[in-house]
Amino acid sequence: MSLRLGDIAPDFTADTTQGKISFHEWLGDSYGMLFSHPADFTPVCTTELGKTALLKGEFEKKNVKVLAVSVDGLDSHNKWIPDIEEVSNVKMNFPIIADENRQVAELYDMIHPNASAKATVRSVFIIGPDKKIKLTLTYPASTGRNFTELLRVIDSLQLTDNHSVATPADWKDGDDAIVVPSISTEDAIKKFPKGVREVKPYLRYTPQPNK
Repeated sequence: MSLRLGDIAPDFTADTTQGKISFHEWLGDSYGMLFSHPADFTPVCTTELGKTALLKGEFEKKNVKVLAVSVDGLDSHNKWIPDIEEVSNVKMNFPIIADENRQVAELYDMIHPNASAKATVRSVFIIGPDKKIKLTLTYPASTGRNFTELLRVIDSLQLTDNHSVATPADWKDGDDAIVVPSISTEDAIKKFPKGVREVKPYLRYTPQPNK
């Protein structure tokens, strides 16, 4: 059964390139991004893991821990890491799960038989400090992910978690946010001292509250 938004992210214990972890304990009070790649020594995956390593500081600023997974073993991961580092000119700085028994892949429904009977699709799960799934994305094996977009989504999710706002199409950090419909305009004016701009009774903007 596939996981849905708001579900508790399944816990697991796994070997990684940075030692054994217990997922929920490892997350602690952080957000998490768990993402799968189809196989080691593949071109798209090599660029993705390198990009994630380059952006690790950006994830850390947002209190997000990143964790990759594939159905290859530790020996394979460790032999592949030098390629990732060379291609992206970066040191690998986050763990890759060795999931040879497919425990994590099956818990998170990462193998889609009609796409590939063996390899994981490019799944992404953003998980909150409450261990609930905040976002899921699934890409085909041939399409590399946009990690700048994932950082943007995290900004939006965290803004919503901490303030009574949503974000409009193409929103980016610093843009005006949308007052959620459950708050009346009268209450919104009190809640958001930077101002409320009403376009429609159900569409009200306010400057980003945490800026």
